Amino acid sequence: MQRNMQSSKPRLSPEERQIRVDKFKKFMMGSKEKDGFLKMFLIYSLLICIGFIYVYPILYMISSSFMSLDDLLDSSIKWLPSSFRLSNYLQAAKSMDYGRSLWQSVVIAGVTTLCNLISCSVIGYGLASFNFPGKKVAFGLIILTFVLPSQITMIPTYVLYSNMKILGTLWAFILPALTGMGINAPIFILIFWQFFRQVPRVLVEAAHIDGAGYFKSFFRISLPSAVPAFITVALFSFVWYWNESYLTELYVHGVMTESGWTTLIIQLSNFQANYSTYAQSTGAGATSLNESISMAGTLLSVLPLMIMYFVLQRYFVESVDRSGITGE
Repeated sequence: MQRNMQSSKPRLSPEERQIRVDKFKKFMMGSKEKDGFLKMFLIYSLLICIGFIYVYPILYMISSSFMSLDDLLDSSIKWLPSSFRLSNYLQAAKSMDYGRSLWQSVVIAGVTTLCNLISCSVIGYGLASFNFPGKKVAFGLIILTFVLPSQITMIPTYVLYSNMKILGTLWAFILPALTGMGINAPIFILIFWQFFRQVPRVLVEAAHIDGAGYFKSFFRISLPSAVPAFITVALFSFVWYWNESYLTELYVHGVMTESGWTTLIIQLSNFQANYSTYAQSTGAGATSLNESISMAGTLLSVLPLMIMYFVLQRYFVESVDRSGITGE
């Protein structure tokens, strides 16, 4: 009976077998029109692994920030604390003087970012639109200022700012940003230069024929089309100034001079000393410093950037995508 059933099954011809093999290969390897399963599996596996590497520290920081000291010492508790302690955030915020530090961080990063946008856009437009003697030398100096480590120019810059009487003030960041020499300003100049090169020359020439000068064509034609570059530079500049601790503490916060300026990153770097001062001033109202309170302070310092990224993520991706469109 089994032999009869086996013999009744239709046998595939060699052509049908080859068609099935080709379909399987096409499904696994893909074609010119569509990626195969194997390629997509490798890509998504790699993205998941990279995403896990970046997300894991954030999840661990959030989980640990709500734990009590008993939860930290209990080996059976890994991710979910026995009780969520919001007091860790309250103590960390008070020790960091969070309200004042947050406001001054926004001012320092925001004002210098605005200055970077003004100076770097003008410099990038000039390099992209005009041919003048020494243009290649100017490009070389711009690249050199980026390649040259800041540690080499730190002492001469400190002496210069001291002679100008701007140490411990916001002008120590504003003046370099206005002259196109802010933190990582050469990258921003090259971004604007590359983008302004892609603006169709026929639009600028048509504006000149209609009687518009260089400034009018810059404000009416080049700037409106450079919105993606402005968004990209603004986000990068704000994040870099926000995360800069050493230069901020050296020039603005004041190492040898008394200054009222500080940032959340500086408060975080001095978190242990600040918390000890806060605990002594409050007496028995504060617990001893532990990993949970440190994690809460760290999360509070990066939380504004995380919120800004989630809000502006779509605009940032669109700006990077649009900046790749080529012109004439």
